[in-house]
Amino acid sequence: MFLEQGIKRENAFWKYLLGSVFIITASFIGQIPFSAAVFYKSFTDKIDIPSDNASIMKMFEPNLTLFLVMISFAYAFAGIYFVVKYMHNQTLLSITTARNKIDWKRILFSFGLWSLFSFLSFLFVYFKSPENFVWNFKLVPFLILVVLGSILIPIQTSTEEYIFRGYLMQGFANLARNRWFPLLMTSLIFGSMHIFNPEVAKMGYVIMIYYIGTGLFLGIVTLMDDGIELALGFHAANNLIGALLVTSDWSVFQTHSLFKDLSEPSAGLDVILPIVVIYPILILIFSKKYNWTNWKEKLTGEIKNQEVINK
Repeated sequence: MFLEQGIKRENAFWKYLLGSVFIITASFIGQIPFSAAVFYKSFTDKIDIPSDNASIMKMFEPNLTLFLVMISFAYAFAGIYFVVKYMHNQTLLSITTARNKIDWKRILFSFGLWSLFSFLSFLFVYFKSPENFVWNFKLVPFLILVVLGSILIPIQTSTEEYIFRGYLMQGFANLARNRWFPLLMTSLIFGSMHIFNPEVAKMGYVIMIYYIGTGLFLGIVTLMDDGIELALGFHAANNLIGALLVTSDWSVFQTHSLFKDLSEPSAGLDVILPIVVIYPILILIFSKKYNWTNWKEKLTGEIKNQEVINK
């Protein structure tokens, strides 16, 4: 099974802590080009370096900002590969899936399903309140966004999934030897990583329910399906379609999307609805398609010694 692939006698939890530090360091190294660009622009334009992250993100043309920010995720992904291979003596496949190879059909199905839902939900919101949106389309910048986004955003989302639903999920399983603790911890950490997003400043900490809930949803899908393929597809669709469809002045990225949202954000039904309605429906769809069974054991069960797979 998926979690058991990372459980080895020599895979002490301190290795995961050390590996996490290595991955974070790789990410910081990947941020050097962006930092250098900020210092260079500040020097050449004779302006002060912005004191807040939101202002820094607006210093450059949106496509350039997207490129510079995403470099750090490529470095982090390289860090994951290095740590898994040389510190844990595992393959990247072992933190991807319990199957013999990556199931790309699962990734594409999840990507397509959530892309369709994202598009339809945007249409609903748009036709309900069209005054909140303006047409933001510019052909050349949008085409550049499509190319950059299609390459870089999946790298970003895949990096996050490999860290939380792959590497750390197995790491906490090594520590606790059960399934509920890795599910809970990775969800909390994943949600907490979004605490500095500008959406939190705008809407308040109540939006953390959405972020932690999304982490919980992705963790449930991973454990029930014995792999992160469905999580990979969902996460890529969520970020890519969002970047292409609509942007706003208060979102993490300002992109050359088709529309711009002029409304003031508020934490209301759109925060709770995905957690209590939409995600359960998605889980139901996945469970029917992939014949999930034995829910209690897969989500909360103990990892017994005889279940441990040494590779």
